[in-house]
Amino acid sequence: MQMWILVINPGGGSTKVAVFNGTKSVLSETVEHPPNQLVRFGHVLDQYQLRKAAVLSTLDKHEFDQHRLQAIATRGGPLRPLHGGVYRITPRVAADIRHGEYQTLHPSLLGPLIGFELSQELGIPAYFVDPESTDEYRDISRVSGFKGIQRVAISHALSCRTVAQAAARKLKKPYKKCRFVVAHLGTGITVSAHVEGRQVDANNANDDGPFSPQRAGSLPLSGVIRACYSGMYTEAAILNLFTNKGGLVSYLGTDDIRRVEVALAGGNKQAALVYRALVYQVAKEIGAYVVACEGRPDGIVLTGGLTLSRRFLADLKKWLAPLKLKVIVYPGEEEMSALASRLLAVLSGKDKEQSYDKEVSLRG
Repeated sequence: MQMWILVINPGGGSTKVAVFNGTKSVLSETVEHPPNQLVRFGHVLDQYQLRKAAVLSTLDKHEFDQHRLQAIATRGGPLRPLHGGVYRITPRVAADIRHGEYQTLHPSLLGPLIGFELSQELGIPAYFVDPESTDEYRDISRVSGFKGIQRVAISHALSCRTVAQAAARKLKKPYKKCRFVVAHLGTGITVSAHVEGRQVDANNANDDGPFSPQRAGSLPLSGVIRACYSGMYTEAAILNLFTNKGGLVSYLGTDDIRRVEVALAGGNKQAALVYRALVYQVAKEIGAYVVACEGRPDGIVLTGGLTLSRRFLADLKKWLAPLKLKVIVYPGEEEMSALASRLLAVLSGKDKEQSYDKEVSLRG
């Protein structure tokens, strides 16, 4: 099916923009937003005009007439809890984001806002796909260990499902008949269990799991409590510390695995220790999610920026070898093409469109 689709993917420090004709990318660009550009915004959603301008300027730069577009696909963000799928961006979606009806702040929430406004201006439909708030958990996956605090389904759901479906095709099995442990290894890390077409459990990169280039991951609880009551931090400051300045940034001052590898080559002992701990923690989390699959997985699927490092990938595979499971790697990220192809599947009638308004009403 041939259709001109605008794809929008706002991230922490960039806005990715692409146009697809069917499944073929005809233009693609990542617009960087350096920290000194974003620091002037008091609230993430205040970046709206900047991010929208990045989308429109990209189209202008490539001399693409926006009126040729027939649909818009965007990353969803940590919205209300939803099942995975493709959702039309309705006035209620935009209103909920503007009124704070989401689970946590992230620039990906700007995607549906930009998509909705452009859809109104151009008279075309806009959709979001597999939001970070995709919640297909089992009941036991929600129990935290302390009454009143529940494990929340926030993950790199789009990336994880995209590569899980690709792995199923590679194995020539229906995704809904597969079991996978899927790890998105980026600046934040999600390790998830996919069982018969559902992501039934995953670590929340902001709350638990392995540390990552930017996130602190699971921390000793007593140490966290002491830091909170030390008088050194506000609530906002300590949340920022653990979610943006943790992990490799905390120990080594960088979130770039390439710079870490340079330090390793130079014999930096601290870098060597932290690097080994990162690989170890990721492998340990993957091992835990083998259990979460409730049966022997068809394989372990790896994706995200860290998989572009040959050294990291080789070292991780050594830790995973005792599991004796097939390891399938999709280097980097495939979210842009996934957004376009998932929307095409709905528009062509191969997949079913989900209703945000209906699901939110049913979940209360």
